[in-house]
Amino acid sequence: MCSALSDDLTAQAKIRNAAVAHFARDGFQKTNLRAIAATAGVSAALIIRHFGSKDELRSVCDDHVLRMLVRRARTAAGPGGVRDLSREYLSNAEEYGLHVQYMTRAIEEDSPAATTFVDTLVEESEQFFTDGIADGSLRPSSDIRALAVLNVLIGLATLTMAPPLTRALGFERMGPEALRRLGPPMLELYTHGMYADDTMLKAARATWDDAQREEGRR
Repeated sequence: MCSALSDDLTAQAKIRNAAVAHFARDGFQKTNLRAIAATAGVSAALIIRHFGSKDELRSVCDDHVLRMLVRRARTAAGPGGVRDLSREYLSNAEEYGLHVQYMTRAIEEDSPAATTFVDTLVEESEQFFTDGIADGSLRPSSDIRALAVLNVLIGLATLTMAPPLTRALGFERMGPEALRRLGPPMLELYTHGMYADDTMLKAARATWDDAQREEGRR
């Protein structure tokens, strides 16, 4: 009985992982249960037996990918976070990249899961910045929420870089080698900033203030 239960759970995991890969690559609408079944090495009937429908299977995939990505986001926020997260990525870059691709696909399709994905990651990021500012490890921000959104945007864009940008770095595809090259300049930018003074910031704020005043006159 225990052996049968273990085999059953393994089948579920294989189906889930196959579905994550297909949904990420082909999208939810274009993916059919027969393709998932073939990849998982099971029958389409077994998928229905375990999950009921493609919609229910997607819900399980959404929950699984979200848990994995949130755990990794929390790893990055902890002591030695960047180092620990980098090690985890490098130890299983293919799975990590697939999960990010899955989430990106959900956002592109504006699926119900997209809001949950984005809101969760933004909330985690906002808490990270709030805590860092409070303990003095991060500089204050004029808009922590917007900074959190920007941080998630940069993270997603980096991990899902378009092929031409990846080739511009000398790599055929995004992977550990490309991230190793991007990592130090990114941390330099985050740590030291890019501009030598605040001239650009003052100019931008002045422009935005002028635009707001103009809007107020209309």
